[in-house]
Formats: sequence, C-alpha cells, structure tokens
Amino acid sequence: MDGTDALTVAVIGGLDMIERAAWDALANPADRPYDPFLSWDFLQALEESGCAIGMRGWRPAHLVARDGAGAAVGAMPLYAKDHSYGEYVFDHGWADAMHRAGGRYYPKLQCAVPFTPVPGRRILARDAAVEQALAQAAIGLAQRAGASSVHATFADGALCERLAPLGYLTRVGLQYHWFNRGYASFADFLADLSSQKRKTIRRERERAKEGLAIRRLRGDDIKPEHWDFFFHCYMDTGSRKWGSPYLNRKFFALLGERMANRCVLFVAEADGTPIASALNLIGGNALYGRYWGRTAEAPFLHFELCYYQAIDLAIELGLPRVEAGAQGEHKLARGYVPAPTYSAHWIAHPGLRNAVRRYLEAETPAMVDEAESLMDHTPFKKAD
Repeated sequence: MDGTDALTVAVIGGLDMIERAAWDALANPADRPYDPFLSWDFLQALEESGCAIGMRGWRPAHLVARDGAGAAVGAMPLYAKDHSYGEYVFDHGWADAMHRAGGRYYPKLQCAVPFTPVPGRRILARDAAVEQALAQAAIGLAQRAGASSVHATFADGALCERLAPLGYLTRVGLQYHWFNRGYASFADFLADLSSQKRKTIRRERERAKEGLAIRRLRGDDIKPEHWDFFFHCYMDTGSRKWGSPYLNRKFFALLGERMANRCVLFVAEADGTPIASALNLIGGNALYGRYWGRTAEAPFLHFELCYYQAIDLAIELGLPRVEAGAQGEHKLARGYVPAPTYSAHWIAHPGLRNAVRRYLEAETPAMVDEAESLMDHTPFKKAD
C-alpha cells in the first residue's frame, strides 16, 4: 500500500466506536513491545470511567484511517481540550501569550495518553503515507474546528522528525529512567555504583523496611480491598499535589478487571495493616511506575516502593528499563539517569508559531546541556 489507495480518515468520538481487536492490532502489533497505555483496554477505561470525557476537558476525537476495503490501517489517539491539565508538557505560557495578544488558545487538539507522562508511539500506523495522512488530518480537523494547535506529547523522537515537514515543531523534555545493564540481581546493580552511593542505598532500604513487610501483588492476587486502599493513597497524594486528582475509583476497577496481569501493587504493611502502596504497569520492554501514596510516615518508604522495588522487579522480569514518571531529580541518586522526551506541536497562528519556534530554539540546547550536566551527578562509578 502506498497510502493513496482510497484511504479515508474519520473522527470517532470514543473508543467504543472501534472494535477492540482492530484498535489493538494497530496499537500493539505482535512484532512490537507491548505498550499497556496504548491498549484499547486502558484508553477506553479512561473514557468509560468518565475521566477522559468532554465534561472533564478531554473530548475524544480519535482519528482512524481505513483503506479501500474498510480495514483500519492507522489511528491517532486525539482529544479536544479546553485546558492544559493532565499533560505534563507545560504550555501554559504559550496559552497566556496567545490570550494577551487577543487570541484564543483553547480549544486545542492533544494526541496523548491522558494523565500519563509515558513516552511511546502516538500515530499508530506502519505505512509512512498513512502516518503522514493522519498527522495532516489532525491539522485539518484543528482548522475546521477552530482549534489553535495540535500537540503530540511524549512522542517518539523519530516521529517528531518526520512531522517537521508538515510544520510541527519539536520540543525536548527530560525524565529519569533506570536502565538494566544485564543485571542478575539488585546486588549486581549496586556493584555498578560508587562505594558511597552503594552504602547510601543499602542504608535507605534497611531503614525503609524497619518494622514493615512489603508485599508484591499481581493479577488475581490484587483484591478489591487492595484497590480500595491504593485508591485511598492515590487520592491523598493527588489532593496534596494537584488539588483535584484526575482518576476515579471506577477507572481503577476497570483496570483491575481488564489488565490485572499487567498491574503490580507494592504494599507496605505494619503489623498486617497497609500503610503505603505503589502501582506499576508491566510493558513489553519497560516497567512503568504510576502512582503511590501512604497513610503513615516512614523514612525512605517512597524510594523503596517506587524505585528500589521497581528495580528489583525489572531485573527479575528481564525488562530493559524502569520509567518512574515525570520530573524528580531525587531519582538521580537512586540510579535513574536523564532520558530525553519529545513532543511535536503544530500551531495555526503565525505569530504564536514563530514565538514558540524562537522559544524552542533557546530551550532545546538548554535541555541538552542540563541532561549532560546531570549525567555528571549519577551514582555510577566514574571511568578512569
């Protein structure tokens, strides 16, 4: 197929308007590492639970490309948004600039996994012509709908390069990921660190576990009461950090029903009573740390549940890396290193587009310099 054989692109207002198997064949083909966040089960759960819907400022407007026979050959998870919350690639300054100039920044179109700062594929197509058709269709939809812009966030860097000829601007960000260098155990990982950092991590793990039992739950081992406690923790953390948590209990119920085999809960207990919990999702080539919370204070427990337990599990499963969410320079001392992230931005207004281009021309080298500087502060042994 060359992408021109009677290809059509349509907008669907929800994942329930496309068959699960058809979406998943595009999102997670057999020859690619499995991405739980692109699956129909995950994305549709966000919609069915009422988390990613129009009333919450995430109106589904997914693009689906079909060939002449009507088969789905490409897709783009897309949302019409009237705010910039739940994205983790911050464009509030761009919105403010547009408003000060007398224009409207919202609505905008967001190609993303809602509330999830995890890098991955964003345009789900094998054929280059189909990919370009979907990216162009997103621009066309923005123009028809009066949207100011199209944003593909936490995208693959190569995709951003391919979208540049269509007018998409590339933005570089930074996260902290842990990479598995073929370790057989946590002790092997520690052996890669400097002596002082090795001692620090051992001490943190010992202190975190004092008087506590840490359980690892997966699949059918995760009971409704475990989800209830985790959700309580999530709401506590989210209320303190964001004011209004994005996800509800129904979403986690659907996640447990549909994707329990991909979910891992680390639960810390004191005398049989849970006091903290952290959720991870298992992908084909990464372990993804998502949310955590606690009902009682314990030293270094956050590091133990969110970082060290994740490293343990990734080594056990032979996964190449751990992604523990956005931001957090404190991850650096725990063996997580700077990793670039990318996003692509098409902006309709020429003045704002040029201003953003100039901003990115200054921001990008600064981000690269920051990543290089941070690498000097990793806990790994320095080469002679």
